[in-house]
Amino acid sequence: MLRIQTALPERYTNATPDELAEWTARAKAALGDRLLILGHHYQRDEIMRFADARGDSLALSRLAADRHDSRFIVFCGVHFMAEAADILTSQDQQVILPDLNAGCSMADMADLDAVEEAWDELAAVVDIERVIPVTYINSAASLKAFVGSHGGAVCTSSNARAVLTWALNPQNPSERRGDKVLFFPDQHLGRNTGYQLGWTGDDMRVWDPRLPLGGLDDREVKDAPLLLWRGHCSVHQRFQPSHVESFRAEHPGAMVVVHPECSHEVVALADSAGSTDFIIRTVDEAPPGTVIGVGTEIHLVKRLDDEHPDKSVLSLDPLVCPCSTMSRIDSAHLCWILEGLARGDVYNQITVDPDTAKWARVALDRMLAIT
Repeated sequence: MLRIQTALPERYTNATPDELAEWTARAKAALGDRLLILGHHYQRDEIMRFADARGDSLALSRLAADRHDSRFIVFCGVHFMAEAADILTSQDQQVILPDLNAGCSMADMADLDAVEEAWDELAAVVDIERVIPVTYINSAASLKAFVGSHGGAVCTSSNARAVLTWALNPQNPSERRGDKVLFFPDQHLGRNTGYQLGWTGDDMRVWDPRLPLGGLDDREVKDAPLLLWRGHCSVHQRFQPSHVESFRAEHPGAMVVVHPECSHEVVALADSAGSTDFIIRTVDEAPPGTVIGVGTEIHLVKRLDDEHPDKSVLSLDPLVCPCSTMSRIDSAHLCWILEGLARGDVYNQITVDPDTAKWARVALDRMLAIT
């Protein structure tokens, strides 16, 4: 998806960190209760210091929807998160993304044209009425709308198990809503959730949107209950089994917790795997003195280490690769946005057209009803 961020005025690009912090604080104070700044866990500390709330994408979007007194929602995250916030908030609220280039490489791995093409190909092989589309919340509003209009649901990393159970119910086939799930855009979350529910590798096939029929033959498509889109998170894909093994060798007795966007091989070696909030709770609840190796984005790992001086929280990846798209939001962009709002100028408003928003809301509400 093409997004063009205008160049910032030199006032911001030439400013010192202290100047930006001073101007941002002044603008935030002037806006008062009209402003709500949301910071995703993967944001830089220089951004999080100004966040009124921090959390994962869905939690922050729901918080925005509950804050009816806030006219301006400045979402320090990525594009799909701001879209979700616009879908869930009222028409009187304006959702703003400080840098339009803050996208998500995983979300961009599945677009509406490719999903519609896959759907048509599936319809030529199986009863399409028995296929349930499920999209990870890390996806564009157009894909959430597709799912909503085709009887499916959105999921997050914390409720993917509940959503897949709702769709296919492997323990009680009589309550199944379908025979097959097309899961996009992250294959790893789908695979790890499938294993949790008792499926095996033989029950899952990867759908490659670049190949006819996803690179599969008719029998593979018919037999597999889980069709997993060939997509991934560029950060979580970096973690390898060798990282876990090296960490355990260097820190005997340490705890390892990873995000389910990691490969199944990594998840299988970890002590536990779960959403960003799960990782935070795991670190919070660990006894003092615990050494914890974490497989997720480095800004969160570093923040957890800083906030738990009685524990040692370390990244499993020695190269500590940050999320490059999350990192696009910096002090200069946040300051530019807030000073503009204080003057009455709204930049980078994110809006979802009414029809897309209606069906995306259906998919999100369906997920909330499930969980």
